[in-house]
Amino acid sequence: MIAYLFPGQGAQAPGFLHRLGGGEPHPAIVRTLDEASDVLGADVRDLDSADALKSTVAVQISLVVAGVAAARALAEEGVEPKAVAGLSVGAFGAAVVCGAICFDDALELVRLRARLMEDAYPSGYGMLAVLGLNEREIARAIADCGADAYIGNLNAPRQIVLSGSDAALAQVRDIALSRGARRAERLCVSVPSHCVLLESAAQRLGEAASKVRIEAPRIAYIGNRGARVLRRADAIREDLATNLRYPVRWHESTIALAELGAKVFVEMPPGQTLTQLAAEALPDAASIAMDAAPAASVAARVRAACRRATD
Repeated sequence: MIAYLFPGQGAQAPGFLHRLGGGEPHPAIVRTLDEASDVLGADVRDLDSADALKSTVAVQISLVVAGVAAARALAEEGVEPKAVAGLSVGAFGAAVVCGAICFDDALELVRLRARLMEDAYPSGYGMLAVLGLNEREIARAIADCGADAYIGNLNAPRQIVLSGSDAALAQVRDIALSRGARRAERLCVSVPSHCVLLESAAQRLGEAASKVRIEAPRIAYIGNRGARVLRRADAIREDLATNLRYPVRWHESTIALAELGAKVFVEMPPGQTLTQLAAEALPDAASIAMDAAPAASVAARVRAACRRATD
């Protein structure tokens, strides 16, 4: 069984939309970029420059476009998933691919989502990845320093991402390193995602999402907040609208996919972080990152991995 993984903010790098599909983009990728440009009223290819990616809006839109474009290219090469999961804004790409929401509605909601987040915290906030401490140890570090910081992503048992103000994250970083963390690094995210600081933004996004047509998915969709399979339209609507306000339990999402029977994990572009996390959590599964590789070559690798999984 194939599962697609869609990355979130922090995976972006300058030029990543232009690298989709390798040197000669797949026709499905070109069509998807053109479709997104028509919906948004501007060429999405302009969103992946170093300057453009300073904007949360540009980052989130371009990530969703990249994921959907890659999935469509793989579909035309004969590869389809049986389950999907997306980290943070990646959930919107996952929702499109599982058939829960149409692409244009997803783009409009993501543009609003990113604007709400950026407007709420235009500067002085962000996210910090800590490696080497578990959830309880991180919570204790936050409590001991009394900082305005929050657990945002639980990517692995000992890879946890925090959200908060620059000052708060600096305090927690120092305590975490003093208590044995292997590394503590700021991410390329300029807003405090997945915590109570975005409560108001989540409410406004929920109001907009209530007016969008969402259907039951045709394949399994794993939610961010509860790391469980969501099969009802209303459950997916709530997940998309509120995942910016609640921690993402990504490790548990990966395990949930494995429990469904996923043996081959394919990460949509850009990057390889989710592939690495899947390989660490599930060493017996195959983990493949598409990134800038041609769709045909990735499809061949996926088919080969599926054959090995059934031998």
